[in-house]
Amino acid sequence: MTTTVAGVRTVTELDLARLLRLGSPGPHDELQDDLADMDVVPSTDVPGDVVTMHSRVRIVHVETQRQQELTLAYPHEARPASGLVSVLSPVGRALLGLRVGDLAQWTLPGGGMSAARVTDLLYQPEANGDLTA
Repeated sequence: MTTTVAGVRTVTELDLARLLRLGSPGPHDELQDDLADMDVVPSTDVPGDVVTMHSRVRIVHVETQRQQELTLAYPHEARPASGLVSVLSPVGRALLGLRVGDLAQWTLPGGGMSAARVTDLLYQPEANGDLTA
């Protein structure tokens, strides 16, 4: 389960099309549920503070205040030890579509909850002119 404490989440048309092609069953179903509730915008219109695919963000974990930099990746690109988190992972799903300042919550593998605030968007492909990343 992923919960975000934010306004409406946003996804670009290109990210949506690519994410819908991931298929089902499994974690893909949960992602598709998340996507159904998001505002869809052209890549050229996405605000510069929205977490899109391939965005690099800095988050601060609520309980520990530990900072972490993560890049939102497609499943085949994920390398968690290097900070590349899959959009199908609980934290990846929680981050997609958030804005700087938003709080994401997700369920840990053991059943506990975790939460982190997006404090910085260090890189967003669309804001850097890469509309096909």
